Formats: sequence, structure tokens, C-alpha cells
Amino acid sequence: MTKTRALAAFVTVLFLIAGLALAQRPAKNINPARHPNLAAAQRLSRQAYEKIVAAQEANEWDLQGHAQKAKNLLDEVNNELKQAAEASNRR
Repeated sequence: MTKTRALAAFVTVLFLIAGLALAQRPAKNINPARHPNLAAAQRLSRQAYEKIVAAQEANEWDLQGHAQKAKNLLDEVNNELKQAAEASNRR
């Protein structure tokens, strides 16, 4: 019985971690009709982020912090792409 409870707790924690990782992925907020290239770059950065999450899950989150750093950089990329689109809108 205790093994079942421990397994259930582990699975619950795993789902919570995965949910948090997906909830924090870069936003999709560049209008593709107005900025097709920036929107495509943003889409690709989101895909890269999702692949990193998959790699973390496959390796039981043991990538020595490098995957998290890559995800943080992709979030920064997303913010810069959004600012580029906004700068273009102001012109």
C-alpha cells in the first residue's frame, strides 16, 4: 500500500513539474499577418522550448541546469522578437 502511495505522489509531482514547464513557455503574441518572419521565428523558438522540456523529461530533469538556461534564453529571444515587432509597428 505504501509503494502505491509513493508512486502516486511521485506521478503527481511529475505532472505538476511538467505543467509548470509548459505554463511558462514563451508566449505566441506576434501577428503573423503583419510580421510573418518574426512570427515564424517566435514559433520556432516555442518549438525549441518544447523540445527542451521533452529532453528534460526524458532525462529525469538531470541536465545540470543547462536545459533550464537554454529555456531562459529562449524566453529572452521571445521577448526581443516581440520588441522588434513593436518597434516595426511604431515606424
